[in-house]
Amino acid sequence: MRLLVAEADTSLAEFLQSRFQQEHFTVQLASAGNQIAELPENTPLDLMILDLNLPGTQGLEFLHTIRRRWPETPVILVSNATAVEERVRGLNAGADDFIVKPFVVAELVARAHAVLRRFNRPMTEIFRVEDLEVNRVSHKVSRNGRSIDLSPKEYALLEYLLRYSGRPVARNSIIEQVWRLRSDSITNVVDVYINYLRKKIDAGSDRPLIRTIRGVGYQIGGNHYPK
Repeated sequence: MRLLVAEADTSLAEFLQSRFQQEHFTVQLASAGNQIAELPENTPLDLMILDLNLPGTQGLEFLHTIRRRWPETPVILVSNATAVEERVRGLNAGADDFIVKPFVVAELVARAHAVLRRFNRPMTEIFRVEDLEVNRVSHKVSRNGRSIDLSPKEYALLEYLLRYSGRPVARNSIIEQVWRLRSDSITNVVDVYINYLRKKIDAGSDRPLIRTIRGVGYQIGGNHYPK
């Protein structure tokens, strides 16, 4: 899971980074609002921990900016504010949880997992993109009624692409999240497995679903790009 910790306190941010890495998160740090604004548009995030007092932001107004850019990413707000009214405003503004400083890190970690469980619970066990159908419980995959057999790693790659259906997914994110390797690892394993998926999913169809986005990575569904 890819986590962005937006926290001005460097010591706290680095401690949270270390702690969440123990939970198998890939953690990116930001200490000011401009660092978030400068992230590439297609940066996939599974969760954000956002300090309301982050320099270069305007409190809850910045949360609205985050929501517009990452509408499907859950956000946990962190603040020194102890008033109930402030927490209510944060939740009503779109935050998925709110924790007050100082906090016990173990509680923040538990809240993060709880938010992700709620957020990632599928509304239905069937996921469809055009004529591709994926059963998230049985892992059965079919296209236009044709059953497709996938290896566990092929399925994991397909499901990760489907989580961002219609949007490009960076190659280094795939390496980190599907293979649990460092993004700077020198490997062509992603390209190899993308080719495996294409042969199985796009075979016999004149409408390819998996596309290469030049300079970025790969995308399933959405706008049409050349292979």
